[in-house]
Amino acid sequence: MTQETLFSKIIRREIPATIVYEDDEVLGFKDIAPQAPVHVLFIPKNHIIPTLDDLTAEQAHLIGKLALAAAGYARREGFAEDGYRIVMNCREDAGQTVFHIHMHLLAGAPLGHFGAPGK
Repeated sequence: MTQETLFSKIIRREIPATIVYEDDEVLGFKDIAPQAPVHVLFIPKNHIIPTLDDLTAEQAHLIGKLALAAAGYARREGFAEDGYRIVMNCREDAGQTVFHIHMHLLAGAPLGHFGAPGK
């Protein structure tokens, strides 16, 4: 069963988003409530997995694809050498508000100068 999420609507272009990365399996877009000067979300386009706890061994490759997309974006945008942070929240107590597995890329300020991601 496929769940409908805010991110599903972004994938289908039913609601606007500032898309900064896309390939066959991954979509990257700017967070609407950024917690850092650079705050981009990377999501799988074809697999709606609610949380990291719901990930199966057969789906584990998706995390690698999200990480590679985020690292490639950081290099392309020129802040990889300065550093960036990758975060995945799992469930409400960790700050997850959209239940479609995703990875946050945060950059543009030293660690400690921006807050924890909430989406």
